[in-house]
This record gives sequence, C-alpha cells and structure tokens, in this order.
Amino acid sequence: ILSRYCQTYAHSFFSGASRSIRCKPGANCPGTHGGNHRQLSPLSVAEDSVAPILELQSRSPSGFCRHSRGERQSRPGEEGTQGHAENASQESRAQTRCESCTSTFLKIVWGFLIILSVSSSWVGTTQIVKITYKNFDYPFFMTWFSTNWNIMFFPVYYSGHLATAQEKQSPIKKFRECSRIFGEDGLTLKLFLKRTAPFSILWTLTNYLYLLALKKLTATDVSALFCCNKAFVFLLSWIVLKDRFMGVRIVAAIMAITGIVMMAYADGFHGDSIIGVAYAVGSASTSALYKVLFKMFLGSANFGEAAHFVSTLGFFNLIFISFTPVILYFTKVEYWSPFSAVPWGYLCGVAGLWLAFNILVNVGVVLTYPILISIGTVLSVPGNAAVDLLKHEVIFSVVRLGATIIICIGFLLMLLPEEWDEITLRFINGLKEKKSEDHAEDITDSSVHTRSRSRANGTVSIPLA
Repeated sequence: ILSRYCQTYAHSFFSGASRSIRCKPGANCPGTHGGNHRQLSPLSVAEDSVAPILELQSRSPSGFCRHSRGERQSRPGEEGTQGHAENASQESRAQTRCESCTSTFLKIVWGFLIILSVSSSWVGTTQIVKITYKNFDYPFFMTWFSTNWNIMFFPVYYSGHLATAQEKQSPIKKFRECSRIFGEDGLTLKLFLKRTAPFSILWTLTNYLYLLALKKLTATDVSALFCCNKAFVFLLSWIVLKDRFMGVRIVAAIMAITGIVMMAYADGFHGDSIIGVAYAVGSASTSALYKVLFKMFLGSANFGEAAHFVSTLGFFNLIFISFTPVILYFTKVEYWSPFSAVPWGYLCGVAGLWLAFNILVNVGVVLTYPILISIGTVLSVPGNAAVDLLKHEVIFSVVRLGATIIICIGFLLMLLPEEWDEITLRFINGLKEKKSEDHAEDITDSSVHTRSRSRANGTVSIPLA
C-alpha cells in the first residue's frame, strides 16, 4: 500500500503540475512533451475510474511547484479558469461514475428477477404438462395449441412500446420497421414461405419431442437433457459457422454426451427410458439447429424484430400446420371425445407459461446480461427436481443424479467467455501483485518499528540491503 501510495503521489504531482501551471519558454518543465495528462500516462479502465481522487491529491500544497509571488499573481484569472474547469470535470466524472454504478446495479437487480421468472416459467410449463397428461395425452395438439399463442408476442411488445417510448409509432409503422429482419423489402409472401417455413417446422419439432420425452421420463431428466442444446449449438457453430475453437467448450460437449449416455444407461438400454432420452436429445438437437440457422440466415435481432418473427411463426403455424392435428384426429392417432373433456384450463396454462418464457428470454437480453438468462434456464433443473421430490415423491438413482450434475456442469462451462483464460491469468497476476505489495508493506512496517525502537534506546539500526 505504501509503495502504491508513493507512485500515486508522484503521478498526481506531475499531473497536477502539468495542468496547473504553464512553464516559461525554455524552462524544463514536465508535461510539455506529452500534451496532456492522458497522453503522458495512458490510464486503464480501473485507473481512470479513480482519476478525480488523483486530481484532489494533486492540488495539495506539497503537490505544486514553488514559484515567485509575482509569477503567481500575473495569471490569477487563468488559474481561476483552470480551477473552475477542473471542478466541472470532477463533477462530470463523478456523475458519470454514479450513473454507471446505478446502471450496473439495476442490471443486476433485473437479472435476479429475470432468473427467477425464467426458471419458474420453465418449471411451471414442464410440471403442468405432466399434470395434463393424466387426463389428456395428446402431445401434438398441445404443441400446436401452444404455438398459436406466439401470435400475441408482437402485440405484447407493441403494448410495452406504447407504455415506455417517448416517440410513439403506429402499429403498421412499427410492424414494418420490425419486419426488416427479413430483409430491406420487409415481409413479402415469398419470404414468409421461404424463411418462416423451416423455422416453424423446427420450432414444432422441438416442442413436440420435448412433450414426448415428458411421457417417458421425469421432468428433472428431460429438463437436464434439454440443457445439452448449448453443447450442440457450439458444435454446429464450430462446424457450420466456423466459430472460434475453444478447448473448454469441447470438454463441456464431452461432458454433455457423457451425461446423455449415463442417463440412458440408468435403467438399461431398453424400454421407455432409452426412448425418452432419444426424444429429449432430439428436442435439444432441433433447438440447436434452429438457433444456428437463425444466426446464419437472419443474423442478430433486437427485441422488436424477435417479437415480429415469433408472431410470424405463430401465424404460419395457424395457417399451414393446422391440418396436422385434424389428420391425427380423424385417423384416431390423437382422438378425444367429447370436446368437453379437453382440459382447456391446463392447456391455456401451458401455452401462457410457454409464451411468458419466450418473452422473458428476449426481454432479459435487453434489461440485463445474457448470461443470466442461461443461468435461469439451467436453474430449472433443480427446480423440477425439488417439485418431483416433494410432490411426486420421485426417487433419483445415483446414476441419474450423477448424469444430471455432469450435464449441468457442462452447461455452465459453455457460459465461459471466449477470453476466459486471459481473464483468469490477469486475476491470478493481480493476486500475486497484491500479495507482494502486502509483503513489502510488512517489511516496511517492521523496519520503521525497528528504527523507532533503536532511537529510543540511543542506538541507530542500519538495515542491510
């Protein structure tokens, strides 16, 4: 701490002198070669955040160069102007820092709320599906009915726009603005069929296979296996999109595959267990393919464009996929009678929570950090486990529990940033520097204590180099 204080003091001395006084022609003064303070010693982000403290120290009496009284009186107006500018600069920097801290705090608060909302909506969807299966065992009709609710995504987004935007736009103008995700010409009939059809099919397959898996496995197992889609996204992006290779993500993908094999082996490679694992892995695979193709053909999308696209998927589902449940009904594959026996309350609950989950995922990216959305998704695994254990009295085998933990760890490894190794090295080096500074401080304190005790005894202690 003492060595850092000396460096800070020397730095503030020269920076304060270079800003406070103007040297005479021919004088050898520091600060005339570098232009300004930032050019003399460029600051990192951490050092720049404490710049006002350094300026306060630089205006201490010991921090100024000593000049004659006449020279100081010759420029009173100029020094006053400089002091006023420095005060204004300090206030602006302090205000900027305060706003930054407030923004970060709000993002963290929103992040915790989004995490709880995302995990709760996904757990609620999965558990209500399991309850619905007791009276209504028709997964494709449930998938089709829930996907139709996606039509309400854009109206919900536009309602939020009317409530929060200062410059409000008409629905048609906002719809055309958000339709640019399909191209500069907006949404045409050709693009509607060309771009929406494959994504609508992948969306339906993902949800349908997920519901089929819930018929064979517990909610905890299915939600854990679905977390493997993060590993599949990385593998497909690496192969198709030529994304950066990362060893830690390869390890995470291997852990995900290991968890899948363990989950299939839990009850032996036969019966409903292996079929349920296949359905869940298929759902995770189609979800990963959906995300990679979206990034390839449509790129990134803001909240409005995402709302427009999901609502378009709902319209496509209502217009072109409605014939599928009709065919399944008349072929007696998914046949129910009478219609009054349909549990519409549970179906609306599943559809509403599924819509809420999709809205929260897209809203969360705007309000907080995207990594928190992924954490909310993986927290649905312990959430489902708690419900299965307390309400359904499910007994988890050691193999299934180990597979679930391995898959969740692999999912969390996927969340590491691309520069995680550099960040880790900087953190370790910072700890080493702090440890060496603390050691130097201890040596200095012991030396000062030895000198003071020697003076008190009438002797002088000269420490060896």
